[in-house]
Order: sequence, then C-alpha cells, then structure tokens
Amino acid sequence: MICYLTVSTPGQGLHEFTDKIDALVRDCGVREGLCTLFVQHTSASLLIQENADPSAKHDLEQWFNRLVKENDPIYTHQNEGPDDMPGHIKSALTATQISIPVSEGRLALGTWQGVYLWEHRHRGGARRIVVHIGA
Repeated sequence: MICYLTVSTPGQGLHEFTDKIDALVRDCGVREGLCTLFVQHTSASLLIQENADPSAKHDLEQWFNRLVKENDPIYTHQNEGPDDMPGHIKSALTATQISIPVSEGRLALGTWQGVYLWEHRHRGGARRIVVHIGA
C-alpha cells in the first residue's frame, strides 16, 4: 500500500508524527512487514528519536543549529533566505527515508522511540511524506 501524508510544521525543529503512522499501519491490515517513509522535500528530513524527555529533542536541535550555522559567508545558494542552504545541508546530513518493521500490526519501535519530521526551515509549512506499507 502506498499513501501520502502531510505533516504541517509551524517552523524549525523536530515534530513528532508517530501516531499518524501508527494509525496508517493499523488501518492497512498488514500484520508483519515493513513501513517505509520518504519525505519529498530538500530542506526537511526524517528521524527516529527519543520521545519521552523533551530535553533530548531540544539538545539535538541546538547542537545541529550550532553545527550548521546560518549566514556562513561560504554559502552562495541563498535564494530563499539565510536558512535556505543550512536547511539543505541538514537534510543531507540526516535521512530523507526511514524504514520501520511492522510486527503484530504495529510499528516495531522501542519504548522511547518516536518518528519525527525534522523541519530545517524557519517558516515551516506542509511537508509531504510518501508512506509504503508492505508485507
């Protein structure tokens, strides 16, 4: 089964959408298989990360912003503002596709794992994700 999911983001940061993917897996009826997610954007990425303690998410966002700074004079691609090239770099350093096993009709995530869309742009927006669930 292939479907499309839109995750709307208010701006830069990690935005959890585990519940939406869980619902799709339950509704499709696959008991054992694989759920593959692919984000169709060049300045957003996908991540599986801790979803219990918000400080882990905060620290990861802060560290990444320190690693890939805005307004670096080396950037020539700045068509859409100072977060444009850093958004592309962050996307290149992370993942645009992830796969999660499906077991007993559910995502086989660990106790503290959640699925996140990582928005790398300040303005955010609607991000389209292709979801493939197969047995």
